[in-house]
Amino acid sequence: MITLVFKRKNNKTIHCLSSTRCRLAILLLLCLSLFLGAVAKADGDYSIVTNVQVSEKTLSSNSLRSIFGMQKKTWADGAKIRVFVLPDDDLLHQIVSKEKLNLFPYQLRSTWDRLIFSGTGQAPIQVNSIEEMLAKVATTPGAIGYLWKVNINENVNVLQIK
Repeated sequence: MITLVFKRKNNKTIHCLSSTRCRLAILLLLCLSLFLGAVAKADGDYSIVTNVQVSEKTLSSNSLRSIFGMQKKTWADGAKIRVFVLPDDDLLHQIVSKEKLNLFPYQLRSTWDRLIFSGTGQAPIQVNSIEEMLAKVATTPGAIGYLWKVNINENVNVLQIK
């Protein structure tokens, strides 16, 4: 067990793990380090990807939002767009929603639910892991999704968002 020892001005020794205030400080530092680690991972470490047969190499933010909002249904060449997403509570899904689509995941879910319940559209196809996302986007014509950069390979194209 690690014990941190501090001395006050009056030479009174405090054992950090025995003090409630010190325990809270350590807990706060631990939480802060976990949060900063997640933020560091989010900072540009992901990309929007498409199937290699998709001819588009660049999209506007508005077009991307329309695609993931299930409003834009075909690529410029007429091919059907197949949207793949991770679960709402997945870190990458949350980051892409907020940073690329300027929406919270619950706002996307609300949009998809409205399409389903009104009978006017469908929700995107949900995959359960990064590996499944890579496999589905790589093998489905017209597919679009998102991946951590470390998971991207030659089987998918990286889409530039302007």
